[in-house]
Formats: sequence, C-alpha cells, structure tokens
Amino acid sequence: MINGLILKNAFISGANNISKHKNIVNDMNIFPVPDGDTGTNMSMTMASAASELTKIDSTHAGQIAQTAASALLRGARGNSGVILSLLFRGFAKGIANKDVITGVDFANALSLGVEDAYKAVMKPTEGTMLTVSRVACEKGKSAAAIEDDPIYVWSAICKGAVESLETTPDLLPILKKAGVVDAGGKGLCLIFEGMLSVFKDNILIADELPTKTESASDDEFFRNAAAEFDQDITFTYCTEFIIGREQGCQKSPLELRSYLENIGDCVVLVDDEEIIKVHLHTENPGNALQEALTFGQLLTIKIENMKEQHRLAAEENVKAKAAQAAKNEILNPVEPIEDVGFVAVAAGEGLKALFNDLGCKHVVSGGQTMNPSTEDIMKAILATPAKTVFVLPNNKNIILAAEQTIPLISDRKVIILKTRTIPEGISALLAYESESTPEISANVMMNAANAVNTGLITFAARDSDFGGNKMKTGDILGLQNGKLEIVDKDVVHAVTKLARSMVKRETFFITIIYGKDVSESEAEDAFQRIKSKVGNEIEVTLVNGGQPIYYFILSVE
Repeated sequence: MINGLILKNAFISGANNISKHKNIVNDMNIFPVPDGDTGTNMSMTMASAASELTKIDSTHAGQIAQTAASALLRGARGNSGVILSLLFRGFAKGIANKDVITGVDFANALSLGVEDAYKAVMKPTEGTMLTVSRVACEKGKSAAAIEDDPIYVWSAICKGAVESLETTPDLLPILKKAGVVDAGGKGLCLIFEGMLSVFKDNILIADELPTKTESASDDEFFRNAAAEFDQDITFTYCTEFIIGREQGCQKSPLELRSYLENIGDCVVLVDDEEIIKVHLHTENPGNALQEALTFGQLLTIKIENMKEQHRLAAEENVKAKAAQAAKNEILNPVEPIEDVGFVAVAAGEGLKALFNDLGCKHVVSGGQTMNPSTEDIMKAILATPAKTVFVLPNNKNIILAAEQTIPLISDRKVIILKTRTIPEGISALLAYESESTPEISANVMMNAANAVNTGLITFAARDSDFGGNKMKTGDILGLQNGKLEIVDKDVVHAVTKLARSMVKRETFFITIIYGKDVSESEAEDAFQRIKSKVGNEIEVTLVNGGQPIYYFILSVE
C-alpha cells in the first residue's frame, strides 16, 4: 500500500520531472505566435503543490492529497494547469478518508479526477490531455480488476497515458500536420512517470538543471568568471577589452596579467592564438588600454562606472521594494461594502491605467505568455471592496483559471466574464449598466464584448508552416479574432494592412493600442496611415498600452 509520505514524495517527484522537461513540452506548441507555454504552466502549477507539501509531515494519504489539490487549484496557470488541478482535486476526493492507498483506490480516485476535468471544459476536445487522462484511467481500472496492487495499477496508468499520447495526432489533424503529440498530454505523462519513480523504485526525481557540457564556450566561461568578482567595488571602473594578437608578437599574456594586477583587481584573462580577452577593475582604464596595445590591436572596449551603477541599482531596488510593499498592501483582503467592483487581467502600464479609468479596482498583471494563477486572481477579488465582483480575464487561456476562484470565495459574488481579448474587456466595461442587476449587466457586457473585432500584431516565435502560410522566426504576424491573416516583415505595414482588412461597412470606431516595443514615431505613422486608408467617416484613436508581446492591438467596432 501507499502511505502519505510515499504519496508526498511522488507528488514532488512528478513536479520535478515536469520542471526538468518543461522546455520539451513547450517546444510542442504548434502555433507560431508567442503563447502561454504548456510546459511552463504545468510546471508552475505542480511547483505550487510541491512547495506546500514540503511544509507538512503527515503520513495520512488523504491529507497529503488534499494539501496538494488545494495548492494546485490556487496555483493553476493556463488551461493545462487548471485541468491538471482538477484531475488531482477529484483524485483527492477519492482518497479523502484513506490513510493508505490500494490499487483500486488509485483507479477509482483518478476516475473522479477525470470526471471533474471533463465537466469543467465546456466543449471537451479529444486528442488533448483530457483524452490522455481518460485512457490512462481506463487502463488503471482494468489493471485494478486484475490485481489490487498500487504499483501494478499506477504502472498501467502510466502505460495507458503514453499509449494514448501517441494517438493524439490521429484525433487532432492539426497535431498530425505539425508532426507532434499533444503538449498537455505529454506533460501529464511526465508527471505520472515522476510519481511512478517513487511508487516503484522509491526514487524521488531531483529538480536539477542539466549540467554544463565540456563544450561550453570561452565567452560563457569569461562572463561567469568575471561575474564572480563583480560583487565587490574597490575600484571605480569595470574595464573589458579584446586584443587581436599581433602576428609575430613574442610577449606572453602572463606579462599583461602581471601588469594589470598591479593597477587593479578582479583580473580575468583568457587567450588563444588569435585574441586575448581581459576583464579587470581599475582606477586607470587608460593605462590598461595603453599596455594592451603593445600586444596588438584593440578589437572591442567596454568601460563602466561601477560606483554609479551601484548607486542607480540601489535606487531601483528601493523603488522596487516600495512598489512591492504597496502592492502587498493593496492586495490585502477588504470587507465587501460596495455593491459592484471590477477586476481585469492586463499587461502594460498604459493598459493598466486604462482599465483603472474604466472602473477596475485592481488589474492583475498578466496576459499572453504570462498567465496569472487562480490565487493571483483570487487575491485581487478579495482586495476589491464589493459584494459583486466582475472579473475580466481578457485572454482565452486565463478564463478557466479565473472560474476556479468562484468556489474559493464565500463572502462575495464573483461573476467571470469570458472576455478573450483586451478589446473585448474594454467594450464590456464600457457597456456596464449600473441600474441593472448583476446578471443582466453581465449579459449586456458580454454582448458588447462579442460585438467587437480584435486585431493583433505580434511576431513568429518559431519557424512554421501554419494555415497555408510559411513563416520564419521573427516574422510579423497579423491575427483577426485569433485567425492568422497576415505574414509581413514590417510592423507598421502589417497593422495598416490588417486594419484595412477588418473594416466593414458598419465600422464606426477603431482604437489602435501600441505596445512597449513600438516607438512613438512608429505608432504615429501607423495612426496616420490607417486614418488615410479608412476615411473620415470612421473615428480612429491612438492609445499607448505599453503591452508586451503585441506590437499593436486593434479594436474595431
């Protein structure tokens, strides 16, 4: 039988295994746009459970499972993380009163988890981690009917998961075309295998990064070696340079090292037949450079004032601590004394200010590639002093995590508006009717959200042949309501072309939201081009959103 201590180690082992291999899972992402990577989301979700489990010493299996399930739910990120949390929440229900676990317990408990996961997804898609979990559970039940041995049953569960994973391309043509299996299913297999390592061999997979290979470059060695010294500031100037060794020069690099050690400290010198690379701290960088010239030509030079850098870093540290303290203070739970409040998810100071202006008490930092956890959203809700709190996730991969807050909060009503984009969130807030009931308001707001069209200008995160479009990493992509429409090389040209294609006869308003990687001149250029293309009948507005990932967000109404 499996007791609580073994189960605890198994959860931690599973978390470590997905953490070690998360990049493999991330690389299975078939979509070319920057995304909330599955491996990262599942790894961070499991890490929340592992962290909590290290704090308790119980040997009661049910208590261990409940602790893990609670932490997973609060730490769930992205759809894959939420589904993972639901699988183990059902699992915890199944063994709630069990001090130890048999093979039959494993199979029955996992079946409850699969049931919970399927119920949570409005339109379950086969060929995903849902399928992998279901088939694994079926294999586990069949094994339990043969032998009530937990190792035998969990081995069957792992085997079933792997076999099901291999069939996912047959169930989802888009996976077959890309030549990959489902990323979430792969992540689940890794977690199950990490747990089996403890059940079967009593080996807890360690959370360790791959060791550096012997082929690590001199550049990497040089940076790491130099960094070892950069903590202490005795001299003012950090000086780095590369010398192209003069042909026929008989002087030894050891002579240069000896000289440098006399005028400074923290000397690192790396050389080969062609160059000499130097790092040192000194008060007289000119003397160091003059001596270097006796060995050959200077190819690169970098001199930095470390004392000034230290002063600026200290100032930034003070500001960061103050900002964090303010954030912690703001996110303390408060009494629900007002009737209605709003919480939104967005990234970028401009967008945060915009949502604040539209009535959001708190804006959770997050979005594409930065999926906040259920707990992050819950804290913002509890810090909103309202009896009814509307939550606008503004990203399809955050909706499920937001919905998990509802059963966790008892002192106020939480309504999740399924806004999938920033423009949908803005339109929903603008449509709020304070005179209506929360339920009617929610309906009106979602009707407004569904009426807006969203355009996104981003970049290709990987080489891909997607939707009949071939693209290289870094190409500019234009998406209309999530569908890839444009592959271009120029950001301004791409957003102009996308805006023009989105305009319909009934269009009356376009909002252009530019991101942190777009200059003001580029934004103004795009604004003028779009205005000239769409005509005077359509009102065009330019907003500095400061958002990452998306160069431009278009709201077309």
